[in-house]
Amino acid sequence: MTQSYLDMPDAKRRIKAIFVGSMGNLVEWYDFYAYTAFALYFAPAFFPSHDPVVQQLNAATLFAAGFIVRPLGGWLFGHLADRHGRRLSLMVSVGMMCVGSLIIAVTPTYASIGLAAPALLALARVIEGLSLGGEYGASATYLTEIADPDHRGFYSSFQYVTLIGGQLCAILVLLLLQNVFLTHEQLVQWGWRIPFVIGAMLAVITALMRRDMPETDSYKEASKRKPQTSSLRGLLRYPREVAIVVGLTAGGTAAFYTFTTYMQTFVRQTSGFSDIVTTYVIAASLIFALILQPLYGALSDKIGRKPLLVFFGIAGAALTVPILMTLSHTKSPFIAFLLICAAWVFTAGYTSINAVVKAELFPTNIRATGVAVPYAITVSIFGGTAPAIALWFKQQGHEEWFYYYLAGVIFISLLVYATMRDTKHQSAMHKHD
Repeated sequence: MTQSYLDMPDAKRRIKAIFVGSMGNLVEWYDFYAYTAFALYFAPAFFPSHDPVVQQLNAATLFAAGFIVRPLGGWLFGHLADRHGRRLSLMVSVGMMCVGSLIIAVTPTYASIGLAAPALLALARVIEGLSLGGEYGASATYLTEIADPDHRGFYSSFQYVTLIGGQLCAILVLLLLQNVFLTHEQLVQWGWRIPFVIGAMLAVITALMRRDMPETDSYKEASKRKPQTSSLRGLLRYPREVAIVVGLTAGGTAAFYTFTTYMQTFVRQTSGFSDIVTTYVIAASLIFALILQPLYGALSDKIGRKPLLVFFGIAGAALTVPILMTLSHTKSPFIAFLLICAAWVFTAGYTSINAVVKAELFPTNIRATGVAVPYAITVSIFGGTAPAIALWFKQQGHEEWFYYYLAGVIFISLLVYATMRDTKHQSAMHKHD
C-alpha cells in the first residue's frame, strides 16, 4: 500500500465520500422497495379484485414494469456519469426518485379516478425505474473508484449494504405503522402513502448532500482525454466484458429479488404467516444479509472475487429447491427465518462483490455505462420479473416450478463464474480509455 493510502486526511475523504454515496443509494432503494413492502395494503386501492393473488400479481407486474426501463436509465445516467462526472449523475438520479415517490404518495385510488389510478402508478414506477437504472452503475463506479486498491471489495460491498438497508428501512417503517401508529384499516385506507412521503423528503436531503461529493481521481484523469465515440458505441468495443456482466448477473439478480422482494409475498401467502409475523421474519433475515455483505467483500480482497462467485453458483444451484420447498411447508417463523438466512449465506457470494467485479472489467471512460447497461438489461429479464413469474406459477397451481427455474438460472451463471477471470488479479481499474 502506498503512503497516500495511509494518509489520514485522504482516508477520511474517502470514507466520507463512500458514506454520502452509500446513503444516497439507501434512499433510492428505500423508495423503490417501499412499493413492495406496502403492496399488500395499496394493491386493493389500485387493482380491485376479489382474488388477493390477482391483486398481488397486478402489483408485481407493475414492479416488473419499473425494471423494463432500467436499461434506458442505465444508458442515460451511465453516459452522464462517463461524460460529465459521477457526482452529477448521482444527484440527478436521486432527484428523479423523489418525483416518482411523490406521484405514488398523492395518486387517488381506482374508486376515485378509475383506470387513471393504475396508469399514474405505472408512470411513477417508470420514473423510479429510470432513476434506479442510473443509480446502480454510477454508484457502483463511484464506490469502486473512490476506494483504495487494497479494499475495493470491502468498500464497494456497501452498495448492497445500503441496497438491502433501503429495503430494511421500508420494512421497519411498515413495522412501526403496523404496531405503533396505525390500525390495519388505516393502513389500507391511507397509511400506505406515508412511506412514499418519507422517501421523497429523504431524496431531497440526499440530493443536497451529494452536491459536495468529491469527484473520483479516475474520472478526473479520464476526463482529460476527449472521448472519441458515444458511450454505447464505445461499449461495443468490449463484447466479452458485456457478456460476462450479463452472465454473472442473471442468476445473482434472480436469487436476490427472490429472497428480498418476493419473500414478503411468499412467506405471507404460501407459508401462511400473518402480516406482522411476515414483516418480522423478513426484517430479521435482511439484517442478517446486511451483516454478510462487508464480511464477504473483505474476504474477496484477500482471496479474490472468483471463489465467492463460484461458491454462490454451486450452492445456489444445489440448495435453492430444497430451501424453498421446505420454506413453503414450514409453520414455524423461526424455521422460516433460518431457511431464508441459509439462502443468504450463498446469495451474499454474489451480492457483496458483483458491483466491484463489473467495475473492474471496464476502463474509466466507459465504466459507468459498461456496468449499468448490460446489468440493467439482465435485471429487467431475470430480476424484476422474478416475483411476477413466481406468482404466475402459483396462480397456475405449480408454484414449485419457480424453484427449479431459479436453480436453473443460477446454474447458467455458474458456468460464467467458472470460466471468467478473477478481476481482483486482472483488473481494468488502471485503464482510462
